[in-house]
Amino acid sequence: MPVFSKFTEELDSVISRDPAAGGRISVLFLYPSVHVMLAHRLAHRLWRWGFKITARFIMQFARMLTGIEIHPGARIGRRFFIDHGMGVVIGETAEIGNDVTFYHGVTLGGLLPSVDTESQRLVKRHPTIGDDVIIGSGAQVLGPITIGRCARIGANSVVVKDVAECVTVTGIPAREVSSRRPQKETVFRAYGTASENSVDSRELVIKGLLDEVQSLRSRLNVLEDDSIREGIKAYSDWPTIPQLYVKREFVGGCDIIREMYETGELTEMFQTQGIDAKPS
Repeated sequence: MPVFSKFTEELDSVISRDPAAGGRISVLFLYPSVHVMLAHRLAHRLWRWGFKITARFIMQFARMLTGIEIHPGARIGRRFFIDHGMGVVIGETAEIGNDVTFYHGVTLGGLLPSVDTESQRLVKRHPTIGDDVIIGSGAQVLGPITIGRCARIGANSVVVKDVAECVTVTGIPAREVSSRRPQKETVFRAYGTASENSVDSRELVIKGLLDEVQSLRSRLNVLEDDSIREGIKAYSDWPTIPQLYVKREFVGGCDIIREMYETGELTEMFQTQGIDAKPS
């Protein structure tokens, strides 16, 4: 494909993904994503040809102009778009496929601390991003992991494990919240908007907590576990069970509670504590 056709293809890809974009002229002069990618296309060639210092100078200048930091060694496919742009960081060994979209603040970084840099110079340290991936603002994708094509990564997520094709992940650490059939979408969905069948990640967390509570309840049987019974007695310094606590304060054992109920003292205490103790 001729150079001019490739260039106009890049401009048109921005227009197709950003409803705020005007024509090609406005995209060319006003979009930092276009500016930094022009610099990177040149710098990456120089990097591969061995002119590494020159390549680094070019990308350093592009960083000052755009607020986007891309290492000249990173491999980036066609029609890559960074919406808003500011704060994006892409490391040296990162690989990005075609038609990928980032939002501001995305990081493709490494995991290992830089205490032994020599051993890390010639190894893969950064993620590989498949075609048609969308990564939301503030997300961090860390380590030599693979993000499958058409995957979606929610804003502010931290991804440290591989993500399968056509899966949406969110959270810290990122977890799968939905998946869809592996096919290319004909309409660009901004911010990686999930399908109507998607599950809220908070709902998954709450469900997990409830399942854990139920699991604990099923394992804690006071009548069958001597250690639990003795632990309760030691905690309250009372020799019998069951025991009654009201708002975390120990009231008494079974005999005392029965006596308090018969005298009306128990009902009075509940009323004082603001507890509705009417029999159902």
